[in-house]
Amino acid sequence: MPAECYLDVEEGVTPLLDEGELELCCEAALEHEGVARDCMVSVSYVSEARMRELNARWRGVDAPTDVLSLECERPDDPDLAPDEPCELGDIVLAPDYVARQAASFGTTPADEERLLVVHGMLHLLGYDHLDEASAEEMEDLEMEVLGRVATDGTLTRVVLTRHREEADA
Repeated sequence: MPAECYLDVEEGVTPLLDEGELELCCEAALEHEGVARDCMVSVSYVSEARMRELNARWRGVDAPTDVLSLECERPDDPDLAPDEPCELGDIVLAPDYVARQAASFGTTPADEERLLVVHGMLHLLGYDHLDEASAEEMEDLEMEVLGRVATDGTLTRVVLTRHREEADA
């Protein structure tokens, strides 16, 4: 179940993880969820200005955010041939926003980005945090998946509750 990541980096933007670490985070999420099918994921690193535009377009929120996930196909889609790769979707990250957010949560920028890549992958696999129960489930999954990858050790259970406020908005 390899994850083939297609990387796009906006000019002037610097990713917080290298491509290998990015793929490991994606693969860890797929492995945790038992996805046997090859999956393709597009990962874009954008400026905060571009993220604001995308967030307004896709979520109706005129503000930058850390990560957006745009689902395309599900690995269990019955319309996919058994050997056909799944075009899982797009993950869009704003590294400058992520790095600033990391400082406010006491994490390293790289750990924050690892968390957000896993978070994005879980969204692409159908999870969400629209209510307290689903937020807790997603947090549990994030911790389990992150346990499969090397981190800087700055991610804790308390840190993962950050997206609950967005669910109330």
